[in-house]
Amino acid sequence: MPIPFTCPYCGHHTDVADEYAGQSGPCAQCGKTITVPLPGQVAYGSESPAALPRATRSPGWVAAALGLVAVGLCLCCGGGFFLAMFLPAIQTAREAARQVQCVNNLRQIGIAMQSYQADYGCFPPAYVADNKGRPMHSWRVLLLPYLDPPLAAQYRYDEPWDGPNNRLLHARTPAVYRCPSDPSPGTSGITDYVVIVGPGTVFEGGNKYTTTEEIADGPSGTLLVVEVAETNIGWLEPRDLRIEQVSGAINAPKGDEVSSEHPGGANVLAADGTVHFLSEGRPAQDVHGLATKAGDEAVSLP
Repeated sequence: MPIPFTCPYCGHHTDVADEYAGQSGPCAQCGKTITVPLPGQVAYGSESPAALPRATRSPGWVAAALGLVAVGLCLCCGGGFFLAMFLPAIQTAREAARQVQCVNNLRQIGIAMQSYQADYGCFPPAYVADNKGRPMHSWRVLLLPYLDPPLAAQYRYDEPWDGPNNRLLHARTPAVYRCPSDPSPGTSGITDYVVIVGPGTVFEGGNKYTTTEEIADGPSGTLLVVEVAETNIGWLEPRDLRIEQVSGAINAPKGDEVSSEHPGGANVLAADGTVHFLSEGRPAQDVHGLATKAGDEAVSLP
């Protein structure tokens, strides 16, 4: 219902829509600031603020705006506190997700190893050598048909891993050969998964092959692939971790030991396709016992 309104300054009379009740604005006739009265009130001008009701002097929309500003200030000032409070939990959750993906990578490698064994009757060698004994193709390349067929189709097996065609694939590291916790870029060509090479291991070196029957210690207690951080080994490169280098300490130092970017230990793949987490507190001699295929050591994976 329209509100009859008379300007207290110039006497101009008009009917104002009731939605403007209690709001202030300039008079259409004299231009002075007036306030449209609430029902049952009289009109007031800007020159008599002391007489204005409290609600009229501070319209509801102003109070709401001030409330929003206050909330905004609280969020701005408190945001850092809340972020600092929840950041450790966020980081922990992200690392847990990366840890799960790392385990999944090793499982995929394990399935590829089993598929290779089903096709050829043995596990792949650490590398294939040319007729002069020079390392030519890594086990990682031999598993490509099972892990990344399109990339395998682009690899030339009639030239060495660093030949003119194959070297172009260096920066295209398959995701399965990289731990997601590795901070280096994917184009670095570095892998985080290697085998332990040397006397008594599943991967003795060169063109030597190992069958499941030759693993006298049992597939469930023998290592196939281990995680190593900061290896500086290209995924194409036919180079791995030699057992003579391994002291057995987990996570120290990186690059020459079973290690990872995960807190507390590293992931490993057993010959039966299962993945396990070796903790930093594991006795050093355990790694050597697990790395050999027929040492008859009394050691097992968790």
